[in-house]
Amino acid sequence: MKLGVSLGLWQDRPAEEALLTARAADELGYDELWVGEMATYDAFALATAAGLATGRIGLTVGPLAVAVRDPMMIAMGVASVASLVGRPVNVAVGTSSPLVVEEWHGRSRARSATVLREAVRALRPLLDGEKSDFSGECVKSRGYRLRLPAPRAELTVAAFGASAVRTAATADRMVLNLITPASAARLTADLRTAALAIPAPKAAPAPDAAQEQAQAPRVAAWVTAAIDPGREAVDRIRRAVVGYLAAPGYGEMFVEAGFGDVVAFARTRPHPRELLAAVPDGLLESVALLGDVATARERLRAYADAGVDEVALVPVSTDADPGGVATLKALAG
Repeated sequence: MKLGVSLGLWQDRPAEEALLTARAADELGYDELWVGEMATYDAFALATAAGLATGRIGLTVGPLAVAVRDPMMIAMGVASVASLVGRPVNVAVGTSSPLVVEEWHGRSRARSATVLREAVRALRPLLDGEKSDFSGECVKSRGYRLRLPAPRAELTVAAFGASAVRTAATADRMVLNLITPASAARLTADLRTAALAIPAPKAAPAPDAAQEQAQAPRVAAWVTAAIDPGREAVDRIRRAVVGYLAAPGYGEMFVEAGFGDVVAFARTRPHPRELLAAVPDGLLESVALLGDVATARERLRAYADAGVDEVALVPVSTDADPGGVATLKALAG
């Protein structure tokens, strides 16, 4: 299994710690650095800074919200980072949350599944240096070609629901976030089924079982990690997870993992303090790497057994472990 690192972008930590994490990931030999976007840095600006501050690690920008950034903006951004940094850059897209899309950006999240599917179709040729010529129900781009060298980036789709998984089947990779190994196994199986349903080129021979597995996109998972965590690290993960407990799909995942009482309580919309207090550490351990190194490696094997090809560690940053560097050192190699 390949191990990468995703910048945590913890909102209650100094923003510049992201570069501390990036340099550590590069020096420790991790394969890939994911540069997402939350409430601090612009993703392309941070990816450029991270690329210039590191020497060898691969870069993936995103997932970027397709209701906020159009295909031309995304292609230009990826090409810009690749040109300025001087090494290949990949990109991930997704639908993001109602909070980000509708409240922060004031954009509509209507028909998000269609927007995601069409954005992927429109983006692929742009990344390959072709002139845009796409007109869908929600996404349109015509007449633009990159002036910078085409990045020919790998395209990753963030998925959870059935429609997003079908869209991910047309991309190079699917990424899952906040996921139990059991749910990862189901979504990986769904992805392979969706990939097989895509019509093969005419005259192509029927694939055997090994070829069927190979033609499906790879699967990556973002997994929050804290080795030998103190209370600050555990509480930080608890605050990150609590907003998902009542969400469709995620709630059912936690019920399956044995936390139905917590999900039922979350759906009564209690005060946030009360809900935080009700979330046991075991629920966090179902979707994160918490504990000593041996425990974390056992959990990584569970994700590998579920069909996950790559894990991007999201190291928890605390006063005791700024940038999550100690956690990255513990799990390197």
